[in-house]
Amino acid sequence: MTLTFTPIGGEANLLKQKEFQAILAACPQVSSDYSFLNLWGWAETYGLEWAWEKDLVWIRQTLPEETYWAPMGPWHEINWQATRTAHISSGTRFIRVPETLLKIWRTENLVMSEEEARGHWDYLYTTQELTTLKGNRYHKKKNLLNQFLKKYDHRYVPFGAALVTQALSLQTDWCEWRDCESFETLAAENRVIEKTLAHWEKLEGLLGGGIEVNGRLVAYTVAEPLSKDTVVIHFEKGNPDIIGAYQAINQMFLASLPESLAQVNREQDLDDPGLRKAKLSYHPTGFLKKFTVVM
Repeated sequence: MTLTFTPIGGEANLLKQKEFQAILAACPQVSSDYSFLNLWGWAETYGLEWAWEKDLVWIRQTLPEETYWAPMGPWHEINWQATRTAHISSGTRFIRVPETLLKIWRTENLVMSEEEARGHWDYLYTTQELTTLKGNRYHKKKNLLNQFLKKYDHRYVPFGAALVTQALSLQTDWCEWRDCESFETLAAENRVIEKTLAHWEKLEGLLGGGIEVNGRLVAYTVAEPLSKDTVVIHFEKGNPDIIGAYQAINQMFLASLPESLAQVNREQDLDDPGLRKAKLSYHPTGFLKKFTVVM
């Protein structure tokens, strides 16, 4: 790559949120990986860097090894042959490439090899289905939700600065329950959550909700609009001792959204069997497929 890359993490890059959101808005297909929060939040974990060039933002991962993510921008308007000549060396590897961009690269005869990256596919659902939980296939979820509603005197509250301290406390407890420090993936996620909550008031466009039982936070979720009709769920945590806490926060948060956010993106499973089972249990309506591509 002939571009100049700089680290994505750090408070200075919070000033680039609106500029980056405009780039995403011009992109034909946006997967969860490329939301500003994900890039900024996970920057240290993956050593993420970016380079801004006219209409495209290029993304490079440096940890545990150097590779590239899909460039973001108005893909259909880019002269990819000229772009490849200028910036892409033969044999360059791209990961997390959304299917729409792969198809464009195929038509331009740029792809040397491609491979499905199943663990990175985003799970897609309809907001209405996850809110109403109608039908036999949602019977277990609805039953747990009803148990929660009957057993606990609760209060749903939109997530805001006032909940940050409680959410950090719940996150600390959650990590003790799950023994985060024994699993690097959980420890890394915990660091990202703490970073996000600590900068809540500086991160633009974030959504979320919390549920209090007897004045104590027992579940919370953090999300953001990914496009005009899609909300992405970044984090969803609950007290495992509270029956139905996860079903309740999922249902109540989605029920609070405007009708325009008709689709839910619950991110990927990273080939984790337990996570895959949990995401499939909510019966996705489809997937946003991603690939590993070598040019």
